[in-house]
Amino acid sequence: MARVIFVTGSLSHGGAERHAVALMNRLTERGHECHAVYIKNVDDQVDRLRLREGGTVRCLNASRYFDRRALADFAAHISHLRPSVVVAANPYALLYGWLALRRADVRAPLAVTFHTTLLPSAKEWLQMLYYRPFFWAADCLVFICEAQRRHWLRRGVFSRRIELIYNGVDTEEFCESLNPEERRTLRRALGFSDSDFVIGVSALLRPEKNHVQLVEAVARLRKMGSPVRALMIGDGATRPVIEARARELDLEGHIVITGLQQDVRPYVAACDAVALCSHAVETFSLAALEAMALGRPVVHSDIGGAAEMIRPGENGFLFPVGDTEALVDRLTRLVDRSDRERMGRKAREIVEARFSERSMVDRYERMLLDLCRTSHPAGEAVVH
Repeated sequence: MARVIFVTGSLSHGGAERHAVALMNRLTERGHECHAVYIKNVDDQVDRLRLREGGTVRCLNASRYFDRRALADFAAHISHLRPSVVVAANPYALLYGWLALRRADVRAPLAVTFHTTLLPSAKEWLQMLYYRPFFWAADCLVFICEAQRRHWLRRGVFSRRIELIYNGVDTEEFCESLNPEERRTLRRALGFSDSDFVIGVSALLRPEKNHVQLVEAVARLRKMGSPVRALMIGDGATRPVIEARARELDLEGHIVITGLQQDVRPYVAACDAVALCSHAVETFSLAALEAMALGRPVVHSDIGGAAEMIRPGENGFLFPVGDTEALVDRLTRLVDRSDRERMGRKAREIVEARFSERSMVDRYERMLLDLCRTSHPAGEAVVH
């Protein structure tokens, strides 16, 4: 049994945080002792943690980017728990994890899971230069797709040990559970008819997710005579922009925004296909995998590792980032019900074969136990 501390920037609804929560829950079920530490107080996923007796959840309540008091608190927590291994999600958590291990003088290996490929601003590129030595000092770096691994190795981001472990989806939790009548009832409650072609997107409403492009695609498709509607599952800062663009294009009533949902499954199941239009940040979309597991074909911007999960014409389509004409073309190919149902079945098969949560957790468990046995602890590392 391993005693593992997982450290994240927060426990918000982001992909890295959801990934960490899933790993903690599953490793806990396998008998490992897991402890959650998050740096800033955005704790809307705490209720989803299912830690065994003895597991703890601790917020460092950092009030600024680098908070010495929070770091001291983390170091004291490490000294008390004496973990077998520490797992950081992304560079910010890595920074705190490495420094806290040094301050605590605890000889435990440090692994980092990295969930980002493209950085959206010059500030973040400068921060990455600062973070690189902490990656070099870590015992293991986990990339989540091959495209991301190649991208960062070319830019000098590596650790003593490198692993590639794809994100995974719980295929028992994410399966078609609505019967036809339940699905029809939900669609009607959302304002959709049986004949509507409903395109879903499950993502926080943020600029990099590029929801406005889907609004514009819906407008073009409707002008072509397709009964297309959009269901946006989530909420966020760009909601007013999305709603304003829908009004400009006379699409009020055709773009439905659900707000944040603790359980997205019935809403994704109410859709006929899913589109993801991200133009930055997306590395290996968990939302895309969840849609595929629910038997929905996915139309995805060709970014990050999308080409590693989408086989064009089999389980969905790719389109060049920002190319609305190409997005419209790909969505047009899914208007036919039999085509999209065939692709949806294939999408489910691909998730079961390559991207199941069980397989992901197996890989992480083997890696962590191996680190505990063989690694040179990061607390002894020299930053180059």
